[in-house]
Amino acid sequence: MSRTGRLFQLMDALRGNRRPVTASTLAERLGVSERTIYRDIQALAQLGAPIDGSAGVGYMLRTGFFLPPLMFDKDELEALVLGARWVRHQGDAALSTAAERALAKIATATPRDLRDHMAETSLWVPVTPAEALPDLFMQPAREAIRSQCKLRIAYRDEQHKPSERLVWPFALAFFQGRRVLAAWCELRGAIRHFRVDRIVQAESSADRYPTPRHELLRQWREECGVPDLT
Repeated sequence: MSRTGRLFQLMDALRGNRRPVTASTLAERLGVSERTIYRDIQALAQLGAPIDGSAGVGYMLRTGFFLPPLMFDKDELEALVLGARWVRHQGDAALSTAAERALAKIATATPRDLRDHMAETSLWVPVTPAEALPDLFMQPAREAIRSQCKLRIAYRDEQHKPSERLVWPFALAFFQGRRVLAAWCELRGAIRHFRVDRIVQAESSADRYPTPRHELLRQWREECGVPDLT
């Protein structure tokens, strides 16, 4: 691999992490020595890349840095198309449309137009009847998570018992055939899970919930043994 190609790979590795990455981790990922990583980090910094960190601590790209468009390899392109096709059937109408727009932007932002290659990708996501109709209240749930605002819902449990809940949504899980909202429930005073297809009414609120979303996520992971996927 040329040094230029390696520098681009190093930038991709840094861009893919929100926390500092050690030189040893980067060296293992790129298949080079730690000394090479130190030299490449210095070269990128001299070229103007906003890299923070130091030896023994780790390195990361400062937020807001934008890399020019790069070519996608075949595996990356297939991963993007497959992911977008999955979202098209799993998400609500807004999320499905957004997946299509994202693919179009990726196709036309690269040095060569990739739309024909994307159309020819033979990886497909089967759709079961249960997934054909997206849950009506996915979009308000997503918006409440994004804005960290409370959501008032009318809910029916598995015994069809109705209840009114004021919840603090912080995560939405996409399982095969169903979507589950994780939220702090004011009625129960604890984290609860709500199947989105059992929500019969949802009303967004402008009131932000008092506990930061990342703290609710941390508590949820600890209670339920959910790994940190960031």
